[in-house]
This record gives sequence, structure tokens and C-alpha cells, in this order.
Amino acid sequence: MQQLTGGQQQIVVSGATVRQIVNSLEEKFPGIKDRLVDGNRIKPNISVAVDGEITPLGMLEKVGEESEVHFLPAIGGGGPLEQDR
Repeated sequence: MQQLTGGQQQIVVSGATVRQIVNSLEEKFPGIKDRLVDGNRIKPNISVAVDGEITPLGMLEKVGEESEVHFLPAIGGGGPLEQDR
């Protein structure tokens, strides 16, 4: 997504929920919302971390004034390793 932010790794935007953060990012960097959101939900291949904790609430998660929000590639799996079968 750094291609859309001009190479910036950290962006400061306002918002009280992840939805508001995404909308603020879209205002500054058009096209970023399409990378993060499908309809009204965070895309299934994206995880959202607020203050270091992955949230299951997605767009509804509340965000504090000093919170850090990270959009990360979701990690799948969790099944047994081949050697454990």
C-alpha cells in the first residue's frame, strides 16, 4: 500500500473507529479503501490490529485518539504440520 501513500510507512489520520480511519485514509490516498474493504467489511485477506491486538470487529473496532492501527496480510493455516500427521 506504500505505492498509494507515496512511500510513507506511517500516516496520521483521525477517526474513532476503523471505518472512520479507512474513510480518512481514502480521502488522503484515493484507492486505498478498495485495497482494504469489500462492501462494508475488511477484506478476508487483511487483518486489523489496534494497539497491537488483532481485532475480530473489523470496521466496527473503536480507536483511541493515540491508537496505532495496522493493516496486515491475514495469516491462514493452523492445521497440523505434515510431520505431525
